[in-house]
Amino acid sequence: MINSKYKNNLNLIFDKLLKTYSYQGWWPFIGYDGVNPTKTGAISGYHPKDYDFPKDTNQKFEIVIGSILTQNTTWPSVEQALNNLNKLVDFDPLSILEFANNNEEPFKNAIRCAGFVNQKTEYLKNIANFYIDLKEDLDKEDEIPSRKDLLNVKGIGNETADSILLFAHKQKEFKVDAYTKRIFTYLGYIKENDSYMSIKNFFETNFSGDVNMFQEYHALIVEHAKRYYSKKPYGVNDKILNEFKI
Repeated sequence: MINSKYKNNLNLIFDKLLKTYSYQGWWPFIGYDGVNPTKTGAISGYHPKDYDFPKDTNQKFEIVIGSILTQNTTWPSVEQALNNLNKLVDFDPLSILEFANNNEEPFKNAIRCAGFVNQKTEYLKNIANFYIDLKEDLDKEDEIPSRKDLLNVKGIGNETADSILLFAHKQKEFKVDAYTKRIFTYLGYIKENDSYMSIKNFFETNFSGDVNMFQEYHALIVEHAKRYYSKKPYGVNDKILNEFKI
């Protein structure tokens, strides 16, 4: 059961993380030369304080592709896979689908570094078909899919759907990941067995930020967790957020 007694702390925790790590500039793009020097790990492709991204449909679909490739792997592996794909195809649904269907082995080799290659190849074909159909059905270049429809695509679960909607389509959908669960379980706001949707609802109901801040919050959670919640016992050295522990 999620503890709502200290719900305003979600806003205070965001403020503390932002003060500590500054603006993150997610989502990173492989063709963009921006950097985020305050991040740990990969720092290229980020755009701190610039919320005009994605700037075109190709960047939108790059996020969609990346949201699938990042399942069960690390961002450097995804970045490598995206760079490999970029040499072979355009980042649009039709180009991805045609190349994957007609050149399956080169396609798989390009994304192999991201792991689960057969599964992710199928998922990328599925999402490409989904966006092709969406555009044809609605006759719009930039129609925003519903969360329900995304979840009906094989390979798209809650976290991936929220990633696509939040970062590609700028919708206020809070993305819950393992890092979110680790931090807020340690702090006492949720329990390990709380469902994805209950945690998501808790954040969306009680965090007062706009869509840009939703993006920042997820990125800040990842940055903080990489430092204090990567190894068990999680959070024992977390002096940054210790004042919010309940």
